[in-house]
Parts: sequence; C-alpha cells; structure tokens
Amino acid sequence: MMINVAKPSSQIVMKTQTTSATLAIVSSLLLHASMAASDPIQDTFLQCLSNLSQSPSPPISSVTYFPTNPSYTPILHSYIRNLRFTTPKTPKPSFIVTPTHVSHIQASILCSKIHNLQVRIRSGGHDYDGLSYISDVPFIIIDMFNLRSITVNVEDESAWVESGATLGEVYYRIAEQSKIHGYPAGVCPTVGVGGHLSGGGYGNMMRKHGLSVDNILDAQIVDVNGSVLDRESMGEDLFWAIRGGGGASFGVIVSWKIKLVQVPEVVTVFRVERTLEQGATDIVHQWQYVGDTIDDDLFIRVVVMPVNRKTQKTVKAKFVALYLGNAEKLEALMGERFPQLGLKHEDYVERGWIESVLYWSNYPIGTSADILLERIPQSEKFLKKKSDYIQEPMSKAGLEGLWNKMMELKKPVLTFNPYGGKMSEIPELDTPFPHRAGNVYKIQYSVNWKEEGVEAEDKHLDLIRRLYEHMTPYVSTSPRCSYLNYRDVDLGTNGNGNVSYSEASVWGTKYFKGNFERLVQVKTAVDPGNFFRYEQSIPPLTAWNGKMAE
Repeated sequence: MMINVAKPSSQIVMKTQTTSATLAIVSSLLLHASMAASDPIQDTFLQCLSNLSQSPSPPISSVTYFPTNPSYTPILHSYIRNLRFTTPKTPKPSFIVTPTHVSHIQASILCSKIHNLQVRIRSGGHDYDGLSYISDVPFIIIDMFNLRSITVNVEDESAWVESGATLGEVYYRIAEQSKIHGYPAGVCPTVGVGGHLSGGGYGNMMRKHGLSVDNILDAQIVDVNGSVLDRESMGEDLFWAIRGGGGASFGVIVSWKIKLVQVPEVVTVFRVERTLEQGATDIVHQWQYVGDTIDDDLFIRVVVMPVNRKTQKTVKAKFVALYLGNAEKLEALMGERFPQLGLKHEDYVERGWIESVLYWSNYPIGTSADILLERIPQSEKFLKKKSDYIQEPMSKAGLEGLWNKMMELKKPVLTFNPYGGKMSEIPELDTPFPHRAGNVYKIQYSVNWKEEGVEAEDKHLDLIRRLYEHMTPYVSTSPRCSYLNYRDVDLGTNGNGNVSYSEASVWGTKYFKGNFERLVQVKTAVDPGNFFRYEQSIPPLTAWNGKMAE
C-alpha cells in the first residue's frame, strides 16, 4: 500500500481563546519562575521552551508547571477521572504544559525530543486506563484544557472546535446558535473532544448519523517536526488515521472542523426499568432483535446491573432511548415493533434536542443547559472498563447464565449499545474504526468502587475480568474486538518499547481489525522515529527493523 504524505504547508494561523483558567495561572508566574530558576534542570527546560515558543502573550513559562510549583498537583489531578491514578505510587510527569497558543505545543514537542522525554496529550482525562497522563518512563503532559474555543457556522452547518473543549460545551454552543442542529457524539458532557473524536466517538445518534469521526471535515495537527498541518497539507492518509486511529500516535491535534447534523425541533426520550420478576429476560432477548433493525431515528440503550437486596438477588435492566421525532410517532412505532417493553403513554417525554442531552446525562427535568459548561464530573470513582461486540443475539439460556454470573459477582454493570442503521452502511475501511456491519450491539463492562488500596483494586479487577471471561462464547472472535476509546491494557501494550509485530497486533487487531496494518504504515511515514508513543500507540515498521511479519 502506498502512503501519500503531503509536505508541510506554511504556518497555519490558529485562533485561540484566552480563558479564565489562563488568567488564574498567570498569577503564579513570579513564584514559578523563581522556583524554576533555582533548579538547573528546570531552568534548562524553560530556556528551551522559551527559545522555541513564539507566542506573543502569555509566555510559555507562565503555563508550564514543575513539581515544585504549588499549582502542579491541582492541575495534574483536575483532569484525572479514574481515582486509581491519583495515588502516591502513580508515575508523575516531569512537568505539565497547559498551552494557550499553538506555539506552546510546538515548543513542547521539540524540547521533549531534545531532552528525550515522552509526551502525553490530555484533553479531558476520561481515558479509562489513564494512558493520557501516566507513563513508566520520563514524560511530560501537554494538557489542552485552555484550548477550548468553539466557532459555530450554522449557514454551512459546521463548527471549528479546539481539542480541549468538552462535549457539553460543544452541545451548548451549537444550541446557542440553532435549535435544529446537533452533533453525534457521546452522552457524557465532561468528556474532552480531543480523545473522543480521535478514537471514534459514538453516542445516541450513531444509528442515524454514524460516529463522530464520520462527521469530521478537517483538522489541525502539530506533527513530530513541530509543523502545523491541516487536512490539505497533512494528506488524506494521515487525515484518515486520526479519525479513529487515536490522534496521540501521530501528533497533537489542536482543533477539529465538525459537520453539524440536523435534528427535529422536538425529540422524544424515555427511561424505564424492568427486573427479572417483571420479565427482563424476555424483554432483553427481544431487544436484541429490535435494537439494530428498528427505525434509524431510534436508539435504545440497555443498562443491566445486579441488585442485591437483603431478601433477594435479582437483575435490573434499564432501557434509555432517544427518538428523533415526536412522542406520537414513537408510541406507534414501539407498539408495532417492541410492545414487549410495555411502555405507557406517560413514559414518553418530548424535549428539544439540547434538553435530551441533559436527560441522558441524568440531570433532573428543568435543569438549565448552563450546567453543560461545567467541566468537572459530579463524582469520580475508582474504575475499570472493558468492551465486546455481539454479532449473534444471545439465547434466553445464555442471558440467564449471564444474569446468574452478575448476581454472583455483585458489582459489574453491562451497557448494551445497538448498532445497525448508518453504522451498517459505512464500509469498515472508511475510517480506522472498523466495527460496522455485522455487529448487533456493543457491550461496555464497568465496575466502580470507593475503597482505596491495592486489595480493593485487585478484587474489583478480578470481578470484571471474570465476567469478561464468562462472555467469551457469545462475542466476536478472530479477533475478539474491542473499542479504542474504551482503552484496555489487559489486551496488551507496547511497554513503551519496540515490540514484535505479532505482539503489537494482538491489541491492534482487536481495536482496528485489518486497518491496523494501514495505521502502521501511516505511522511509519509520519513518525518513523516513534516519538509519539504510549502503551498502546501505533508503532512504526522501524520498531521491528523495517520488517513487517508475514
């Protein structure tokens, strides 16, 4: 396969937005500079960063945090969403850069190359195994939270969104401009745009409009040489790779141009629960034949969890839906296609699209959309998550066995997300994300806990791994597929070094199937020295002495 990588264009002018966060951190500049100057190593890094950064204001020194700076720990922890990675034993970065200008990113890359530091790129911190902010070798974090401007153009139905923005901010800014436009992405509003879009990005409109990566028009990225490239100058191969292949393997994505989609002025949602005693097994069994084939305007998620009462153990299935239409049409559709759920007239709730975003985020009805601008989740937990794909509906006996396993383990929760619709129409080669036609639904395994300590962590990791093992006979095979944005180091890692192709392809083919080889070739073309690497990054062919295994 020939890889076409365009030559870098001249510097692209980046529009950035000075935020309140930026103003707050400038106040620590004098203290920061005095501390840095007292340490020769820090002084050397700062001098390199200052020499290579051409931003007019603020200087890069004011947005660079070493461990001696009192703001270092709060900034490090502010975007860690998994408490497993806030312990004293968690590896910490040599320093953190929170860029407010593209030149800060360029300087950070070039100085890290000079001083042999790895780079971790963080936009929201929701990556489940913490790979955007931990490493077992010396590293820095480029934290994008200050780069979060959003420019919506309703006339051409597009928006430029910087990677540090959250999904909630994107939805809010779109709704400010239009009540009949939205964007197909995740349902958690505090997720950062950068990682979500580069890994695929799915949500409750994917059956109608596909994934987030299916609705990206352009991007701006800083490559390993510090050049700023757009779609034209980066070439179609790199543009293909960053839309679902994980942007952090190829550079620092500064911003995305997204394609807005049209939504009705009125949409309909519902949320109902059914226990085993209320026929949940039969209902979930039937959902498997309905969820991916029903009207493309309808997305019905199922969340299954064990319920451990003092007098009884059972399983509860929660059905949550978004319908791109009014309640009257949905009620008729459900009566025809899925009467087993037994919905009542009052279960259907009509809302505007932005209000449906709040509903799916579990905010009470009547909550102001302003809450979508809050960047910190309501709660943070210790957690572990995994994923699978179901390609043939499970039998009732299989479901009953699953329920029994969940009641035995007590803690893990399963989320079933239906495919079909637009997801089955897009060829798996169109983007690195290959999980298209042939998948009935995706499973997310989740276990959360509050207890600190290694013992509690080992206990809960064992629970979710046992449930994952139980599901082996029912899920995709050759490979057993996984979703990149549900990052899972159980599948294997690069170990921050050069591994064999066969070792890397173990997790690579689970995430990307046959697209893994093309991603490797793009990586080889744009970053042959493997500067942008982490535990599950795409490795170049040069990592294996220039030879790809047969």
